[in-house]
Amino acid sequence: MTTAATTATGRPPQSGTTRATVVSGTGTLLRFMLRRDRIRFPAWVLGLTLMMMYYIAALEGVSEGPEDLAGMTAFSESPAGALFGGPGFGYDELTIERFLTGQYGLYMYIGAALMGLLTVTRHTRAEERSGRAELVRANVVGRHAQVTAALLLTALMGILVALLVTSVMAGNGYDLAGSLLFGAAIGTSALTFAGIATVTAQLSEYPRAAAGLAGTALGAAFLLRGLGDMATVQGSGPGWLSWLSPIGWSQQTAPYVHNRWWPLAISLAFVAGTAAAGYALSARRDFGAGLIPPRPGAPRAAGWLAGPLSLAFRLQRASLLGWSAALLVSGLAYGSFTQPILDGFADAPEDLVAVMGGTEDLLAGFLGLMGLTMALTVAIFAVLAVHALRGEETDGRAEPVLATAVSRRAWIGSHLAVTAVGVPWLLFVAGLGMGVGAATSTGDASLLGDLLLGHLAHTPAVWLVLAVAAALYALVPRAMPAVWVVVGYALIVGFFAPILDIPAAAVRLSPFEHIGEYPLDEIDIGAVLLLTVGAAAVAQVATLAFRRRDLSTA
Repeated sequence: MTTAATTATGRPPQSGTTRATVVSGTGTLLRFMLRRDRIRFPAWVLGLTLMMMYYIAALEGVSEGPEDLAGMTAFSESPAGALFGGPGFGYDELTIERFLTGQYGLYMYIGAALMGLLTVTRHTRAEERSGRAELVRANVVGRHAQVTAALLLTALMGILVALLVTSVMAGNGYDLAGSLLFGAAIGTSALTFAGIATVTAQLSEYPRAAAGLAGTALGAAFLLRGLGDMATVQGSGPGWLSWLSPIGWSQQTAPYVHNRWWPLAISLAFVAGTAAAGYALSARRDFGAGLIPPRPGAPRAAGWLAGPLSLAFRLQRASLLGWSAALLVSGLAYGSFTQPILDGFADAPEDLVAVMGGTEDLLAGFLGLMGLTMALTVAIFAVLAVHALRGEETDGRAEPVLATAVSRRAWIGSHLAVTAVGVPWLLFVAGLGMGVGAATSTGDASLLGDLLLGHLAHTPAVWLVLAVAAALYALVPRAMPAVWVVVGYALIVGFFAPILDIPAAAVRLSPFEHIGEYPLDEIDIGAVLLLTVGAAAVAQVATLAFRRRDLSTA
């Protein structure tokens, strides 16, 4: 009598193995991933390369040599500069390339890390959650083929970024050996956090939670590196903390100064270890499940969940709490360095100080710039909230809700309303943290009120970004990524318009450039009203358009 485990030859399989190895089909899956990421792949690679090109152009635009960098290094060599830049190798004999990699290399490493962890999560846990991985695994595909192909894809992206950054740096006349090392350090950072995502993808059955865990590891790596670098700059304390951070390993290569390749061996060993751990954990869990079981819900829904508005709040509650905590801590951190930053920029080049409104009121300029920074950060929250709305639809959870008495207008309107209320709340939290930190740093308690008002004043601009994202979702869901152009353009204009001499007409295209950066600028009440009305009108277009299109399941 045969069983389901009996093979066609009448013999049971050996120890659960088949003719296919655990990585069979990796090449086919890699080609499939390249096809699916035909837009994301070049966007990540070229985006990181263009970011480095911009850093080079901007820095060379405000300095013609080491003597022009003297003012900026005063801040970079302070504990605050070490926290947000790095240990500053080679600043005693400063060159532009040393300052570039020492101060801005950190953000290239972080960008590459995000590329790695998001790519692996997208092609592993997200594929399982959507059900596509189950169809793939029904073919001759090994258990570890999906993870292996995702790691190979990330490695290919990292290699291309490394080669392009090397070409850009060497093309500007910088030392080839240092350029090659810097590019390799960026690519290795992507692989390091891809390895971490390989592990976190096994822990939770939800893609967002898996990516969040990997992002938490990135935040911890940033914090460890920052504390270690601050101790190094001060000459006392646990400077060894930098060596516990995967980001720190890339920074410790010290391109153009020491040109040390051996820290990258630590990164590669870490990648091998985390990948092996990911493979082992994958073999210990059921397909589609996570090693950390989800918390069982209540057998009955609470009474307050009876309507679409309360449901929308419940779905966004965790996100709002997480963003609130992150913005409060970030505000406190940035605010606490207000006085050191002002001291560090006191002798900075005029073009650089122009970013903060000029030298007449450097404090007001810095506080206004931080308000814009937090507003752009909250705009990211708003866009991600609309992306989550798209996920509710494509994952099939919106259809059962809309099959009840809930109208489409009420469904999308409830989600947008919760996000719209969350925007001023998050700006308030960020302003509160920044105000407390700045008041403590400078001893001026009046800064708390100024910062709260300055942060909240940006609410209509963020609302307009939210409305544009909602309109794209309602009209052409596949075009939703285009809203990131609005956020990116606002960032470039807000931070670098004085350096790049962007025409005033082009600057006014950003919704964040109309209200004013209080306390440096007076708040334009007319602009507040106009942006609010504009956001409401675009949101109305979104709700009407959503009523007319078919629901999507992909």
